[in-house]
Amino acid sequence: MNSTRPSTARFVATHSVLSLNARHPLVAKSLVDAQEMHRTVMSGFRGWVEDGDPEARAHMGVLSTWSVDLKAAALVLVVQSKIPGDWARIPREAFTTAPHIITADRTFKAGEVVGFRTVVNPTHSRPSGKPVAERARGTRTAHTTPEHVKRWFARRLQADGEPATAEDGVARIGAAADPETLGIRMLPTVSSAHRGKPVRIGRAEIRGSLTVTDPETLVSALSNGLGHARAYSCGLILTR
Repeated sequence: MNSTRPSTARFVATHSVLSLNARHPLVAKSLVDAQEMHRTVMSGFRGWVEDGDPEARAHMGVLSTWSVDLKAAALVLVVQSKIPGDWARIPREAFTTAPHIITADRTFKAGEVVGFRTVVNPTHSRPSGKPVAERARGTRTAHTTPEHVKRWFARRLQADGEPATAEDGVARIGAAADPETLGIRMLPTVSSAHRGKPVRIGRAEIRGSLTVTDPETLVSALSNGLGHARAYSCGLILTR
């Protein structure tokens, strides 16, 4: 154990739990268009930063995740933020119950075991085919199998005593786990064709237990999210 590493860290955020009617036009549109879902999420935070700020979501710590029961026509949207959300801009008839606002205030201790769930956009870089001298960026491609997702997540786990950033630059999450015990489920791709620039986001759900090894790094991961597509309801880590 690194004796200079703090043994505890405190996590504070607001969670808004929105229960929505999937048949309502606004909700239905959010389900079929990733950019519309992003707009629905961000509608709760107008006025906190300048309009058009490209870093608005990150400044306010907005992360989200959602699940849908098509048989019951029910969408549950969970939004995490540094500031309280105001959901008055969503039509009242779109809700099945009033928004439930929770203040998350928890101190994590090294060695503590916590359950978690996250929906992520697990990607890898596919070589561009151009000469190395041109330093061309590869194409970001989503993993499509549970085994590849497991490996992607395992690279972000942090054993006791390891640094918060791996040698290859991957940011770790301040916790360890046995990858073989993780539950991984591939989720449908979400997409958007806004502004003539199609977006397709591969998703996977990961569930299991984490052992806290670096509380400060874990709190950073909980606050800032994991992986890419955080504007599109990926990367929020929920613990229990």
